[in-house]
Amino acid sequence: MARDDETRTQQIRTRHRARQVALQVLYEIDTTQHKPGRVLDARQAETKLEDDGLNFLRWLIGGVIENLADLDQLIGRYAPDWPVQQLAVIDRNILRLSIFELLSPDSDAPPKVVINEAVELAKIFGSDSSPRFVNGVLGTALAEISPDQG
Repeated sequence: MARDDETRTQQIRTRHRARQVALQVLYEIDTTQHKPGRVLDARQAETKLEDDGLNFLRWLIGGVIENLADLDQLIGRYAPDWPVQQLAVIDRNILRLSIFELLSPDSDAPPKVVINEAVELAKIFGSDSSPRFVNGVLGTALAEISPDQG
């Protein structure tokens, strides 16, 4: 049992780090239009994620990029007072990342964990108002996506 707890704790740490790197990659892509593969490779060279973390990172980045237009449309629906392109770049990409993870049928993270991770990213990388904004938007999203969990 202790071994399982240790493994789970390591997975949580790995995914937390991968989400941080994913946000950094998405931020760079969003602000510079650099090619996703190059940005991902450069970040991986710096962070040296293990295979599980790298696979999770690639899944997140690929999913967000592949579904960017749909994710932005959803952000616009969940935060109607804020045009997506006028959102702070960090907030926009935290929301893209989190909504992708909340909606993906391949996600195995509980919705509350995804939201908590997003709020933590907002605390680390965003402005003073980012954590509350991100939490509010994702709470609205969760209430619509999965009313029993919101």
